[in-house]
Amino acid sequence: MPERSDSDSRKLLRRLRDVLATPGKGQERLDRITHLIADNIDTDVCSIYLFRDPETLELCATQGLKKTAVHKTRMKLGEGLVGRVARTGLPVNTADAPGEKGFRYMPETGEELFSAFLGVPIQRVGEKLGVLVVQSKEARAYSEDEIYALEVVAMVLAEMTELGAFAGEGGGGMGALHKQPVLFRGATGQEGASEGRVWLHEPRVVVTNPVADDPLTEIDRIRAAVGELRVSVDDLLAAESLDKDQKAVLEAYRMFAHSRGWLRRMEEDIASGLSAEAAVEKEQSAARARLEQVPDAYLRERLHDLDDLSNRLLRILTGQGKDTGATMPDNPVLVARNIGPAELLEYGRKLKGVVLEEGSVGSHAAIVARALSIPMVIHAERITTEALNGDQILVDGDQGIVHLRPEDTVARSFRDKIAMQAQAQQRFASLRDLPATTKDGVTISLHMNAGLMADLPSLEGSGADGVGLFRTELQFLIRNQMPRRDELAQLYTRVMEASKGRPVAFRTLDIGSDKVLPYMKPNDEPNPAMGWRAIRVGLDKPGVLRMQLQALIRAAAGRPLSIMFPFITEHGEFIAARSHMLREMHREKSLGHAVPERLEIGAMLETPSLAYAPQAFFDMTDFISIGGNDLKQFFFAADRENERVRKRYDTLNASFLTFLQFIVARCAASNTKLSFCGEDAGRPVEALAFAAIGLRMLSMRPASIGPVKALLRTVDLAAARAVMDKAREEGAETVRPALEAWLQKQGHL
Repeated sequence: MPERSDSDSRKLLRRLRDVLATPGKGQERLDRITHLIADNIDTDVCSIYLFRDPETLELCATQGLKKTAVHKTRMKLGEGLVGRVARTGLPVNTADAPGEKGFRYMPETGEELFSAFLGVPIQRVGEKLGVLVVQSKEARAYSEDEIYALEVVAMVLAEMTELGAFAGEGGGGMGALHKQPVLFRGATGQEGASEGRVWLHEPRVVVTNPVADDPLTEIDRIRAAVGELRVSVDDLLAAESLDKDQKAVLEAYRMFAHSRGWLRRMEEDIASGLSAEAAVEKEQSAARARLEQVPDAYLRERLHDLDDLSNRLLRILTGQGKDTGATMPDNPVLVARNIGPAELLEYGRKLKGVVLEEGSVGSHAAIVARALSIPMVIHAERITTEALNGDQILVDGDQGIVHLRPEDTVARSFRDKIAMQAQAQQRFASLRDLPATTKDGVTISLHMNAGLMADLPSLEGSGADGVGLFRTELQFLIRNQMPRRDELAQLYTRVMEASKGRPVAFRTLDIGSDKVLPYMKPNDEPNPAMGWRAIRVGLDKPGVLRMQLQALIRAAAGRPLSIMFPFITEHGEFIAARSHMLREMHREKSLGHAVPERLEIGAMLETPSLAYAPQAFFDMTDFISIGGNDLKQFFFAADRENERVRKRYDTLNASFLTFLQFIVARCAASNTKLSFCGEDAGRPVEALAFAAIGLRMLSMRPASIGPVKALLRTVDLAAARAVMDKAREEGAETVRPALEAWLQKQGHL
């Protein structure tokens, strides 16, 4: 590319850097900057609009408009031409601003004198900070060089805003980034509340040198860094263990890394006066703004590829790896865009909470968080760009809310909530050794769900009667290769020993849908929740199923063994799966190995179809466990990962309860043991409703056993059933209002 001895943009950036380096308050710096830009670009007006809150822009400094409008003129995101720039993240350039669609006239500014308008976003890697505007009386469109120069200046302003250069008090300047309280509304990944300090899983790279004096040196740096990046991506692609999806992601990485246009644009940014790091972030921000406007979901997903690649490049340039030298706080709350189950397990129980920008209620990370009883909030958008290591943070997993750097009043209220929960847990602890027997003498057996050895200490402390569901897939998900039979046998042995004679129901490998093994070739399916998953995989690939069954038999070592097969949808699937188990029993016995003294083989009822299976199925199976999360999903045709529809349907819906009663009746007719397993079993009001319609065994997370037992011991089950029946007879869509009103009248809510 052509060398530039001393371009106009470099001169402007150096002057801008000098202004920023001069001691002064935030407002003084903003005023000097608008004057400097107006003079250097030879325009009548230069104004800086900054966000006062996520929806409101404010005129914070101007050269050319009326000074009395500063901190008085405000507009909503998307309002007027300035609001359009802020919303889209793209420039607006027009020779006739008043004639432009969406123009908003602000008489207090005196802008009626100016026709030409150019606005560019002040943004930093997805963070929208404000808008930089120039205007002139002459009706002309600004040139591409002028647009580019203003974008370069806006990039430096964004970086300096990140570093707090414009922070001010009493209405002057702007609020310092990473200093103000911020509320994030997400979704519940795991219930519970906790207070702690932020620990970023991937700390952000902060650019401290946005302006560079020696462009040739910076170009050498960016070329060397891109070369190193390309080699690392090529090396990753050469790995033989990659599956189809992993290769597709890395191919997208390679496409970006080898893009000549990407490198050329960064070199042009450097020639204009930016440092190599600032050039990377400028192009990352610009590409983000463009891709966010694209309607194609696949292309928008490429944002993640671009961000990952840009962040890798920044780490190469700065030498900042994930280990920044920061010390993990004593009460860490993990903040990340997303995280895998193995990485989360490495942190273990030291975490006080987890907050993710992405994730889902059924994700591997959410399963691990539930296993570790760590409060988790998912879908907390943009928290990784706002949070810094060490920031105070409050995680409300019950409401799906996160308070970052909370005000004292919020923190005190939150601590009161945690204290109340702690007092309640102490009260529940006193019930630990007492049965969940209702006032009218019905005893409900309360079991816990588990999936890790770390869960088992809760068996004793929670007062659970046993483990109603042990998820065996977690041991497969957290590894990079298939576990061996002897490894699984050792694990299952430890589980049985830790249960100290209490029953444990092992669910065989439940993969597919939202649980894909990293070392198995994934299948591209339009609807994986209804696709090749769970027992369907086991029957089609019996090698893994047989290996797991052998490990379970050997772990039992003559003790009782209870196993259940997931996602059984018809009688024939159960017959086939049960046959595998019986063959392995015969094989182990012929090899001289001890076999279980008592074997129970059950099925997970997770689709409505199995409720209508032939009577022979109910006679054959030893027990049935209702998988409430999946059954609700298929009963209401509402994807449980889709927040829009998942919350529309109530578990206490009259139709759903009637269907559950039908299952209870079918199991009672054949004397088949029945349990309900899922999140709803751990909610006291729902648990009461299940018990009232005839369910006598519920399985839930350990922390829920106390609250459920406490309520059940205070109510008359027959009376609760009468309340529910009356509500249904009167045509209520859900029995919840009637049941809760009755509980409140009784003093139980």
